[in-house]
Amino acid sequence: MMDRWTFGLTMLVVGMGGTMITLILLSLIMSILKKIFPYNPEEEKKD
Repeated sequence: MMDRWTFGLTMLVVGMGGTMITLILLSLIMSILKKIFPYNPEEEKKD
């Protein structure tokens, strides 16, 4: 059984690791979407 400090450090590492992995995945998805749908300001002015 883990003591309080070991449990706290484990939760800290797992929590921060999960947050960083989520942010990396979101940034990869955003970069892929930017390549698929590039922003073109000229099309916006035509409307």
